[in-house]
Amino acid sequence: MSPPSSSEPADPAGTAPPVTGYYSALKIGFQETTRRIQEMHRAITDLSFQAQQWIPGLAGPARLVKNAHDAITDGVYATIRQSGGGLLEAAALLEQRAAASAPTQAAPPSRLAIGLRSALNAAVGDHLASSANPLAIIMGFYAAGHHPIPLTAAGLRAHLPDPSDRLVIFIHGLGCDEQSWEPAARTAEDAPSLPYGARLQADLGYTPLYLRYNTGLPITDNSRQLAGLLSDLIAVWPLPVRELVLIGHSMGGLVARGACDEAAAKNLPWLQPTHMVICLGSPHRGAPLAKMGHVITTALHLSKVTAPLGKMAATRSAGVKDLRHGLRAQEERTQAAATASGVAYRFISANLTEDPDHPIGHILGDGLVTLGSAMPPELANDVDSVRLGGLGHMALLNEPRVYEQIRQWLKTPTESDP
Repeated sequence: MSPPSSSEPADPAGTAPPVTGYYSALKIGFQETTRRIQEMHRAITDLSFQAQQWIPGLAGPARLVKNAHDAITDGVYATIRQSGGGLLEAAALLEQRAAASAPTQAAPPSRLAIGLRSALNAAVGDHLASSANPLAIIMGFYAAGHHPIPLTAAGLRAHLPDPSDRLVIFIHGLGCDEQSWEPAARTAEDAPSLPYGARLQADLGYTPLYLRYNTGLPITDNSRQLAGLLSDLIAVWPLPVRELVLIGHSMGGLVARGACDEAAAKNLPWLQPTHMVICLGSPHRGAPLAKMGHVITTALHLSKVTAPLGKMAATRSAGVKDLRHGLRAQEERTQAAATASGVAYRFISANLTEDPDHPIGHILGDGLVTLGSAMPPELANDVDSVRLGGLGHMALLNEPRVYEQIRQWLKTPTESDP
């Protein structure tokens, strides 16, 4: 895997949780929001003064008033941006000094901090990466307990004391992280059930690893990074890898597919032991909300008054925008990857209604992804799919019926098995 570019934050292993970058991101958001408000203010007042231009005797005075109004409001908004930006810049410097004086062995980030950072990356992760903000997530593997795993022999020994020759990689979706695979307790008295990874380890002997990545980056970028990272993982794994399985939820399924496509195109060695790719509610043909977001953004640009709102909407990350199309255009590459390696593809889609085949599922699906988008693309090799009723999009992450289906698929020989 190629080293991070100069625009990426240091510490690719993720061993040092970022404690800076929040105020820098807040400053940019504050200043950009102020500019959009100013543009909307100007558009509204231009319409008002334009109407007065048509009233006899008011055209000249209206122009004078407008010029004075524009000069005053421009000065006010500039002052707001400069003063607010200055305060946030000062806060960013204090944040950096506090981080520099903090103990070297900082406490691990809380679940809330991890979730907040993941959500921020979903919204503006591409900007965080391009501006070298330390909040930008660098792709890496994590073990249970949110411990980053350095891809070295010593790092693997420290976090995986009993690795097997069968690996399963869990890949989360937009705005999530490895925490999303952990079931929550149904009541305060109940203990949470085991996640899929722990159950597959106990039932079938797989060693689970969890991927964390910047979901605001383009899907193709994350796919390329994952392809390289899996090469690094296989190279340092203490045993010859007999079987590799990728399980992706939502966007994660698209990233897994894309990584296999990349591996087939470059003849990467990890594709050979790859046994199966399982996609849970992945929008292969695009997500309705992402498509709706594009339509709304386009509509907002039709008016000068609402165009500033359109600009704000257009700043959503490349990862979010990519969900509008899914990976439909890459089906030929996926077919080539399946043919070249014998990878089996499995797809689980969900319907909010109890009847998995209810017609409303083709409209609502699991609430975020329709059945038509979550069902398999046109692949000619070893493909299977299942529909489940009474499930929402996020429930696919920790649902007994989903786990049982995954277990059955992994227990059953595939067409490529000897």
